[in-house]
Amino acid sequence: MDGSLDLWDYRRRVADLYADVRRGGVGEPTWRHWVNGRDLLFKTHTQTPFDDPDEFGGLPYFDYDASWRTVARFVTEDPSPWGEFSRIGHLEFELAGVAASLPLFWLNAYGGGVFVPFRDETNGPQTYGGGRYVLDTVKGADLGHEGDSVVLDFNYAYHPSCVHSDRWACPLAPVESDLEIEITAGERRTESS
Repeated sequence: MDGSLDLWDYRRRVADLYADVRRGGVGEPTWRHWVNGRDLLFKTHTQTPFDDPDEFGGLPYFDYDASWRTVARFVTEDPSPWGEFSRIGHLEFELAGVAASLPLFWLNAYGGGVFVPFRDETNGPQTYGGGRYVLDTVKGADLGHEGDSVVLDFNYAYHPSCVHSDRWACPLAPVESDLEIEITAGERRTESS
């Protein structure tokens, strides 16, 4: 298969995993399906972000915890540029008893898409220092929204592909995406990341 078609297939399979999550509802069994599906893709697909998929034994995650799921209110702003993106607003929510906010970015390329990277107090020792992603509709990483409410479930937070291989270039979370709490949910660091 051509590399472009491989990538298309890979992204479709990722999007299918998130569609399964939206259908499966909240809970550890649905999350476990997503974890197992990602591991299978990383182990077997030609577009794996790992240089040596034969050595891949599965990604480490924090334990599932339903308290890391929240619904955020989308507040629009005048667009401001950020690389290939524009900041179009922010998401307001409460997490671990703390009021928080994250910028919401729009990809300016054909078709667009929303993107929410973040950093938190786990960056460095437990997670990648450049942050993780919690929403990226270009890759189908989307748990849904209703009106101006957006589902954010940090159990599904994941590292950008550039963590796993130098073959990938990834946007990292900007300073305004820093959360001043430890989000002990989602993907953790591997020994090599």
